[in-house]
Amino acid sequence: MAAGIAFILNDQEVDTALPAGTALVDFIRADQRLTGTRVGCREGDCGACTVLLGTPAGGRVRYRAVVSCLFPLADAAGRHVVTVEGLNPEAPNASGLTPVQQAFVSEGASQCGFCTPGLVVSLTAFLLEDPGLESDDAVTAIEGNVCRCTGYVSIRRAVERLLRELRPPLLGASARLPALIGLGVVPAYFAGIAARLRAQQPQALVRKNAVAVAMAGGTDLYVQRGPELAAQELRLLSRQEGFAAIWPAADRIHIGAAAPISDLMESRLLTAALPQLPGFLRLVSSTQIRNRATVGGNIVNASPIGDLSVMLLALDAAIGLRSLRPGGRIRQMKLRDFFLGYKKLDLRPGEVVAWLSIPLPGNGSRFHFEKVARRRHQDIASVNTAIGLDCDNDRIVTAHVAAGGVAPVPLFLKKAAAFLAGREVSSSVVREFITVAESEIAPISDVRGAAAYKKALLRRLLFAHFLELFPGRLGAGDLP
Repeated sequence: MAAGIAFILNDQEVDTALPAGTALVDFIRADQRLTGTRVGCREGDCGACTVLLGTPAGGRVRYRAVVSCLFPLADAAGRHVVTVEGLNPEAPNASGLTPVQQAFVSEGASQCGFCTPGLVVSLTAFLLEDPGLESDDAVTAIEGNVCRCTGYVSIRRAVERLLRELRPPLLGASARLPALIGLGVVPAYFAGIAARLRAQQPQALVRKNAVAVAMAGGTDLYVQRGPELAAQELRLLSRQEGFAAIWPAADRIHIGAAAPISDLMESRLLTAALPQLPGFLRLVSSTQIRNRATVGGNIVNASPIGDLSVMLLALDAAIGLRSLRPGGRIRQMKLRDFFLGYKKLDLRPGEVVAWLSIPLPGNGSRFHFEKVARRRHQDIASVNTAIGLDCDNDRIVTAHVAAGGVAPVPLFLKKAAAFLAGREVSSSVVREFITVAESEIAPISDVRGAAAYKKALLRRLLFAHFLELFPGRLGAGDLP
């Protein structure tokens, strides 16, 4: 039986008694001496510490790129962790490089080389899992990898070269993993990982944590409390039944609090109900962070500009809170009632967020999200807004409107939503709606903009919703 945290690191079984909260990157570098995984920002922004995380799923292993600086060692149990060293060819070709590495060399896509291992790992994850292997999606896959040298043009060339060479044989293959092994993208030992994890799984998760810190993805907690967490025992919510699932129930869709954002983007249930959702979620952080950051974590972080909080408010979400004490029950409420003040939540001692739920959209439902940040991607918003409408043609039956960055909490605009109910969309109605919304906000000046700037952004973003959702009804000249 495993003495501690057991998993497969590259091609080797490892078993460590290090504290559960140890950052995976520290185990990789200090304990295992695998220094191709670099330490840069320790905030998940640079991607230098990116590794592959393989998780058993449906008889195979599913791989995602994650940042190891924000990853608890305990959550590697029963999984396959791959560093750049684990991608080295077992029978090196003339260059001794994988096709991904060779594309970087051929296009001059590496200068100082500090970021290169993370980029190679991220692109390998893309080749392992992306169904269509489109160029734009490949760029998205490496959006969390920062390069200070190249200006990214040569990296884009390397991506295009790689897809020209590998896309035809991979899309024509009956199975992706054997094809990648044959092309030398990943070593042959990958073929046996699923069976090895099945053999290890019963003992890998024996470790129990008593008095522990409840954690889902950890992407916020490690930034805020990294040194403290290194010595903590953890209660990994993603390993508890139901916490990471997405499921239908009556006329609602439930989203487990430990479901990562990437699962929302890939959920057939959610994308059937909200086809535009994946595009909006691409504005949330980077691929590596979306692969770990969770719905519940975004909510309990209680940021006044949390993207998911604002979207869910506009979708009229409810929240379920579960007591972790023996016999604890679920307590539920509207999400809008959960935020009590700045970083203050209606969360009782011993409770965690168990799930969020949204009503199934009807035929007349419309939803839209807008965000302004210094960078469109991978940045915190100055102001973000979302609107959910139930309509009868151009007449609004019910409305739910939310905004971030304009109050101490993610703000449900109660008066503005009530104003819209029963009205037909017109320029005068939208102008008055924006005036009502302005009466509910109280922005402050901070590093993301002056209060007056945020108020102006709110007007424009609220107007943009109607431009997108009611094409032809309004024009840019109608902006108040």
